Amino acid sequence: MANIQMSDSTETVPSQAAERPAGPKVGKVGTGIVLEILAAGLRDFRAAPLHGISVGAIYAVGGWILVLLLLLFDLPFLVYPLAAGFALIAPFIATAFYAISRSLERGEPPSWRSMFRAAKRATRSDLGWMALVTGFSLFIWMDIAAVLFFSFIGLEALDWHELLHEVFGTPMGLLFLAVGNGVGAFLALAVFSFSVTSFPMLFDRDVDFVTAMVTSVKVVLANPFPMVLWAVTIACLMALSLLSGLFGLLMALPVLGHASWHLYRRVISLPAAPDPGI
Repeated sequence: MANIQMSDSTETVPSQAAERPAGPKVGKVGTGIVLEILAAGLRDFRAAPLHGISVGAIYAVGGWILVLLLLLFDLPFLVYPLAAGFALIAPFIATAFYAISRSLERGEPPSWRSMFRAAKRATRSDLGWMALVTGFSLFIWMDIAAVLFFSFIGLEALDWHELLHEVFGTPMGLLFLAVGNGVGAFLALAVFSFSVTSFPMLFDRDVDFVTAMVTSVKVVLANPFPMVLWAVTIACLMALSLLSGLFGLLMALPVLGHASWHLYRRVISLPAAPDPGI
């Protein structure tokens, strides 16, 4: 009887292993991927321009409100750090663009309903946890920026004219800019590493946010040069949008959002699974 039980247990182990789902596989791409996904993102934007512009406008209005609040509370020195760190939470907003791009992939016309359903689903999945992680990163960056400002410039309240003079016209101000931008670039690269493909992956499949973050980091490690080029491209487009008073976000945000979806589809392969729906 004992021998029979042992035989049964050894036979079930391979069966259980065979049923275990395979994990995500990360592929390698060249630097040309950046132009390819940008072209695909622009194509998707042109297929549903009103949807993209509307979401971009909401994001821009949110930025204006935050800037006005900082000015209202006499915190003008945090305007630039906020603007620079605003891109950290953009991938969560881009969920609407993932819905559009996936609909276009399936040959379905994009609709407002699919976008709203995507936003609703995001609040019930690990996308919410991922948004919390990136949002927390933004708050950490704002705290670091405030500490650096007080350390280099001082605690004295300054108006706009005095602030600009202290930052751009004094040795300590220039040092503050150098250190602050260096720290900000390091933090942005870290957030980029664990979020570049995690948001579209969480939208597309029912996976936990830790798996999505780890997979995103693997993508960056497997494709360092293309991913650095993609990060620089995002930074340049966001900088141009900021210089335009956030109006550039009306086009830059949807194009980058769609492009991020296509990047995810190019570099990550997952086993076939039932569509979780949106």
